Amino acid sequence: MATADLSKYNAAGVPKGTGLRLGLVVSEWNAEITGALRDGAVETLLKHGVAFKDIHEVQVPGSYELALGAQLLLEHRSLDGVICIGSVVRGETPHFDFVCQATAHGIMEVGLKTGVPVIFCVLTDDTMEQARARSGGKHGNKGVEAAVAVLKMAALRKKPG
Repeated sequence: MATADLSKYNAAGVPKGTGLRLGLVVSEWNAEITGALRDGAVETLLKHGVAFKDIHEVQVPGSYELALGAQLLLEHRSLDGVICIGSVVRGETPHFDFVCQATAHGIMEVGLKTGVPVIFCVLTDDTMEQARARSGGKHGNKGVEAAVAVLKMAALRKKPG
């Protein structure tokens, strides 16, 4: 199954980020991958007018902790959106399934609970090779896609319909 280039998008269809205050919650686990995703997200946010001083970043130990990290960030800062960045690579036990499901559910719950866009930028790959391909490799960078999503959702939140 082919994967689309996660870095390609119609820039004309992306709302300006000028004046937005955004958060990044970045997992320390698989730092090679999450660092690349973070860089892709930041570069895209800056490209679309978000000021560097308005990007508030915190780190958490792993993907499982992303949801609480986002919730705490939103409790302490007035933000227009948050991107949760993580990477979970399948191992030999069912741990992968539990972490992925809990992470996805937790991130969704924070967004629904707060009414603030909380974007899921968590790679859930079978191998590190796949993770590298989606964090700046042959399939682009999921961080770029997440940045575009937070800009679109922040604009929708400010002016629905």
